[in-house]
Amino acid sequence: MPVTEAANTKRLPAGTLSELRNVGKATLADFRSLGIETVADLAMQTADDLYQRLCRQTGHRHDPCVHDVFSATIHQAKTREALDWWNFTAARKARPFPTPPAPSPRRRP
Repeated sequence: MPVTEAANTKRLPAGTLSELRNVGKATLADFRSLGIETVADLAMQTADDLYQRLCRQTGHRHDPCVHDVFSATIHQAKTREALDWWNFTAARKARPFPTPPAPSPRRRP
C-alpha cells in the first residue's frame, strides 16, 4: 500500500474517467484504446495487465510511470481515495516489474 500524505489524499466520488486524479488526455486515450469506458470498468483491471496490453497494442515499451498512473487510477476507482501517481512508484520498484511482450515484427510492404 502506498504511503499517503494528508495534503495529497482526498476521497472523491467515483464519477467519469476524466474526473479521476492523474487522468489527462493521454491517459484517457490509453483507456479508450484498452476498452476502458467507465470507472467501473477500470475498477476491474490490474495495472500490470493494462500496462502490458498497452505495450502490446502500441508495439513499444512505455515509461514505467504509465504503470504508476494506472495503479493510482485503479486504486481511486476501487476506493475513491485520490492519490498522486508517484505514491505508487515505490511499490512498483519493490517488486519485479512486468516485462512487456516483445513487439510484433513489422512486415515490409
